[in-house]
Amino acid sequence: MKTVSIVTVNYNHSHVTDALLDSIFSENEYPNLEIIVVDNDSIINPIPSWEVKYSSVQFIRAPKNLGFAGGNNLGLSKATGDYLFFVNNDTVFTKNLITTLVNTMERNSAIGMISPKLLYYEQPDMLQYAGYTKMNYYTARNSCIGQFEQDKGQYDHLVGPTGFAHGAAMMLTKAAIDKVGPMAENYFLYYEELDWADRIKRAGMEVWVNMKATIYHKESISVGKQSALKIYYMNRNRLLFIRRNASLIPKLFFYMYFICVVVPRNMISYWKDGQVGFITQLWRAIWWNFTNGINSVYLGFKS
Repeated sequence: MKTVSIVTVNYNHSHVTDALLDSIFSENEYPNLEIIVVDNDSIINPIPSWEVKYSSVQFIRAPKNLGFAGGNNLGLSKATGDYLFFVNNDTVFTKNLITTLVNTMERNSAIGMISPKLLYYEQPDMLQYAGYTKMNYYTARNSCIGQFEQDKGQYDHLVGPTGFAHGAAMMLTKAAIDKVGPMAENYFLYYEELDWADRIKRAGMEVWVNMKATIYHKESISVGKQSALKIYYMNRNRLLFIRRNASLIPKLFFYMYFICVVVPRNMISYWKDGQVGFITQLWRAIWWNFTNGINSVYLGFKS
């Protein structure tokens, strides 16, 4: 039986990670499992207490906050599994989650990446993710299928290719990672899983969703609904994603669309909402893309 490595990243929310680990141990039935938790240099180091409570789990303390991609890549570097299951620490497992995903990938060798159904933990009958539509590279927009709909089983038939996996829960084959490399760390936060999925598809593999497997997600614990951090990264990385993944004509169209439509619209919205400081973050996001290459090392967010 193939080994599955579960990788998750903690940052200043050890109690949330506790709940994830407890759900893995209570719900998982897949026998060949290793669990790796990366602590992204939290203010209080939770690893000593974790090592007492979860003796079978491998814990890694990052030397600094490496971001979503960097933290997961650090865990990946220590993983030995044939399949790598990257999950947010604010998720909760359900029965047969891993077995269902592994069986799907075992039956379909073309799959490089797959995500399960995501439901909101606080509203467990509400869908967060049932797959993604394809990306419009002219506008850098796509849609999350089923989001905010009541889950009545209307998407449970979906087991097959989708636009993108969901970063909160995505399983990859080791072979796919060996072929395309790890996540791009200069995203730091947001869009890195979309970039990864695009690279996997360009390498000739498929990205799937399996709605017969379910995970619950406690959305936005780490960053919050709106913050300077989120405004900066969402805008910076939207640009970076297009720079890295779009062909020339869509790329040039997107630049015009972003500067002529997105920037004025967002500036007006931030001003009306009394969030004038977000305008500064928007222009910082644009300036970063003007002054850095697509593979530039990222040194971190400064408010």
